[in-house]
Amino acid sequence: MKSMTGFAFREHLDDKVHFVINLKSYNNRFLDIVIYLPPYLNPLEPKLREMISTHIQRGRVELAIKVKELEEEIDIHLDEKAARSYARSLKELIKVTGVKSRIGLSHLLRLEGVLKPIKNYDYEAYWNKLKPILEKSFEEYEESRLVEGKRTGDAITAVLNIIENNVKIIESFVPEIEIKVKETLKKRFSELLGDQQDEARVYSETAVMLIKFDIQEEVVRLKSHLMSFKDVLKDDKPMGKKLDFLCQELNREINTIGSKSILLEVNNAVISVKDAIETVREQLRNVE
Repeated sequence: MKSMTGFAFREHLDDKVHFVINLKSYNNRFLDIVIYLPPYLNPLEPKLREMISTHIQRGRVELAIKVKELEEEIDIHLDEKAARSYARSLKELIKVTGVKSRIGLSHLLRLEGVLKPIKNYDYEAYWNKLKPILEKSFEEYEESRLVEGKRTGDAITAVLNIIENNVKIIESFVPEIEIKVKETLKKRFSELLGDQQDEARVYSETAVMLIKFDIQEEVVRLKSHLMSFKDVLKDDKPMGKKLDFLCQELNREINTIGSKSILLEVNNAVISVKDAIETVREQLRNVE
């Protein structure tokens, strides 16, 4: 079992670049990927999304990558048109104002756009550096999800034991339900008809009531769903949606039993099972 909650932090430093990677996730119904990158690395986003989707099936995933260049490859571009335009305007300014001055290189260098730095981005080189760091980050992230998933799995197993124990209690009262139905009908017929009872009618009414209040079928299905739940728990694949579906099925059967119940002991067990199922569903909200 893997939790949808996970975290990893990793740094890489060499003579040219410093990477800081933060990877974290939260519970979410579907896979929702959010990536924070320096704008110049946006072309790498498709590769990052593909890598994330191979590791994670659902949840909100946030990946933040910070980059500090320690040694940059920069070309300087001279904007000749801008330089000539600035020079002409400065000469015109001197002429108009009558200021005795000469245009020097220092004047032009202060003006924006004359010299433009152009960074050379080798995206493949960036990716080749980032990929192994990201893979290590995902190893750390997966470990954190497994640890959290183990805690959740243990908590769910404990609650399943409560459900199973209460299902056993319910099952143990199945024969008593039949006895209770027969005794209740016999008493009513006796009160209404006295010694003039029609035995065939008594048997017929008893059979109808037994069908109405019988819960054996629901108990069998409850036990079957519990077995399926345990089998899914043993799997190493994403299981959150499967287990939530089984919780719905368990809830349906226990509600039917509750609607049929005529015994206080069964009613109490039904309430315990419903509370336990709700607890399991709360835990499953964070399971992938």
